[in-house]
Parts: sequence; C-alpha cells; structure tokens
Amino acid sequence: MLPAGDSAIAFDARGEVSRATFAAHVRALAARLPATGSAINLCEDRYRFLVAFCAVALRRQVTLLPPSRTRAAIDDVRALHPGSYCLGDGDPCGCDVRALLPEGDAHFVHLPADLAQADGPPLAFDEAAVVAIGFTSGSTGAPAANAKTLRGFLASTAQNLAALAHLWPAGAPRRVVATVPPQHMYGIELSVMLPLLGDVAVHRGRPFFPEDIARALRDAPAPALLVTTPVHLRTLLASGVALPPLAGIVTATAPLPQALAAEAEAHLGCELREVFGATETWILASRRTARETAWTPFDGVRLQPQPDGALVHARHLAQPVQLADLVEVEADGRFVLRGRRADLLEIAGKRASLADLTRRLLEIPGVDDGVVFQLDGETGGVRRIAAAYASASLDEAAVLQALRRSVDPVFLPRPLRRVAALPRNETGKLPRAALLRLLQGGVP
Repeated sequence: MLPAGDSAIAFDARGEVSRATFAAHVRALAARLPATGSAINLCEDRYRFLVAFCAVALRRQVTLLPPSRTRAAIDDVRALHPGSYCLGDGDPCGCDVRALLPEGDAHFVHLPADLAQADGPPLAFDEAAVVAIGFTSGSTGAPAANAKTLRGFLASTAQNLAALAHLWPAGAPRRVVATVPPQHMYGIELSVMLPLLGDVAVHRGRPFFPEDIARALRDAPAPALLVTTPVHLRTLLASGVALPPLAGIVTATAPLPQALAAEAEAHLGCELREVFGATETWILASRRTARETAWTPFDGVRLQPQPDGALVHARHLAQPVQLADLVEVEADGRFVLRGRRADLLEIAGKRASLADLTRRLLEIPGVDDGVVFQLDGETGGVRRIAAAYASASLDEAAVLQALRRSVDPVFLPRPLRRVAALPRNETGKLPRAALLRLLQGGVP
C-alpha cells in the first residue's frame, strides 16, 4: 500500500515523520483495536487520522465517514452499523461524556499525542477489500452510503497525482497543506491517500484561520500545494496575510467564482486548479477556473449526458455511476456543468437555474457569501425562490436592486435574508436542513 523507501509521510513545525515510523505506529495501534466492528475516525491531527485509518484496514475492518462530526450524524451511522466504535485524539466531535467511555472500551479508542510503536513485517492490505464507507453531504437530501475499496483509491490517487504533479517544482519534495477535514472524501483523496499511496507528505494540522494557514505553509521544506475550499480561499485573500511561495492551489466542495480564481492566481502567484467529483465517483475532472469554464476529465473518464443528469464511465468504477449534474460534452471530451435537474426553474414560460442565480448573487461587489435555493412549501403550484447572503456593507434592498440588473423579475428571491454567516459545514457545503432553519430564524 505504501510507496517503497523511507521518505516522509507527514510534517509540521517539529519536523517530518518517516514512513518506517508511521508503519510502527500503525502496527501498535492495530493491536489495540477491538477484534470486530467498524470504526469512525474522529482524529483532528491528520497524521493520527492516517495512523488510525491504516490500523483499521490492517485489522480488515472498515472506516465509516459520517457526513459531519455532529453527535446526530455519528449516532445515525452507528445505528446503521451496530458494534461500531470511535477513534479519536480528543473529545470526539464535541460529544458529551456519555460517549467518552474508558480507554480500551470497544466504543472509543483514544490516540495519545505520543503514539506507541511496534516492530513487524511490512504493512500489507487486500486491494479488493472495502476500506471505507463514505456518506454524501446531505446538501440535496438524506446522506447516502458509498463503499470504497483500496483498489479504487489506488486508481483515483494515480489520476490525482497525474493531474496535479506539474504544480510542484521539479525535483522538490512534494508537500501538501490542507484546510479540509480528512473525514470528507475530498479530504481523504487529497490529504490522506496522496501521502499514503504517493510520494507526498502532508501537514499534520488542519489550519483554519489565515494566520494558521500561513504558519503551516511555512513549515514545509519546499513550496506546498494548498488543498482548500472557496470559502477558506476568499477569507485568506481578504485577510491580507502574507504567505510563502505556493506550489499551487486546489479547491472543491462549493462553486468557485471565476473572478475569485483569477484574484487568487494574481495575488498568490501560482496556478489554481478546481477539481470536480462526488462521493460516489471520486475526483474525476479538473479545470483552471481563472481561464476556462470547461472541465477536463481524467484519463479513462467519460461523461455521458442523460435527461436527468450524467452517467460517469471510468476505469476505477466497477460500473457506470449516475450523477444528478447536467452536462454538455464538447467534441474533445471536455464538459460544461449546467446545474442539476432539480435546480432548473421554469416560471411563466421563462427558465433559469439556481446555480446561475447563486453565481449572480456572489458576483455582486460587497457580497461575501450567498446562496439561492427553493423552499419546500408551494404556493399556487410554484415553489418560492429564497436567498441568504453575508455582507458587511449591503442591506437587502441594495442586494435586491443589484440582482434586478441581471435577473428576470420572476426569479428574484423572496425572501432574501442578510445573515452574519451561512451555515456551511466543515467542507463549505450547505446542508439544506440548516438553510431552511436559518431562513426561518432558527439556529443553523
């Protein structure tokens, strides 16, 4: 599973962790795990997440990846997988003391700061085995489970490396700093599988604030690849914090305005790559958003338009996977996203899409974040269009006036609510239930 040699697999201000030390940590932790059951890996430290992930796989068990680290999400997943247990390096997800059972109990395994080591043979894993079950975010409905094999991760990692390798300086050590949690599929692919299956080392932390991101980037011995989200990127640019040279930027999980991509490239002096994928398919395409709108599928990936979405064909998929995204495929195989069938609006014989309306909202100068969506209730057979946005300077009247310049009156959002912040989860997505509560004045 691991690349040959003894290069670094993780780093931070304290230095680098070798792959030999990593293997010793994995063997020691594997010996402590319950004999049966699936694991929910809640580790905050990315290196300890790596250790726990491999220790679980070494015991031929499965890592469960809830759509969030809330108590409710974890309880839901554990109900679906009786006998599952949690691993963590602290209070798991803010759960109350009932979840913090004594160390060694089958329900919670604690990873201390100083991990034990154990000698033994090289780590070996079954490529056909399911090593993880990822759950969709719930942004468009109830979370759905997706089983992932090691063989699938090997194929997807090879594709990701091929697509991103040109960003690192030739001959320099490949380093990654990620702001996304390792529990998310995007985080798994680019901050867990890249170091596990490629000659890459990842920063141990999950920096959140701009100063923390800058500090983590300075810990790298060479320009690092920043794996982040549009929300983090916008905040980073607005902060004015000085950053060291970057190898490049990768972003996903939420729409990236082309203007923001261009600003990032100009300000940070590196290429920005937006990647496209889904929990069901892994990452399957990328684009340089500052310069292009079409997505380039990875080698061996083909999208086939369908009336209600797109069918994804790929070598790493056991069978074609249906996505809800509507696409237009160009002659060279590249494709353009046209939203989702559920996002398409038709009112009074006129058509629009929620994705395009959200884009227009975000393009208004002074709007820091925003989303346009439909309410559940219906009035006269037509579902109302609503919007929420964050801005330090614009009230609702000003935003509505700006939208009138580019949006047909029948698609203007009502209600339109100004909020302190949108209820985005750790990866920048907006769960629909949280949006509806926000609009109703409840707690996100």
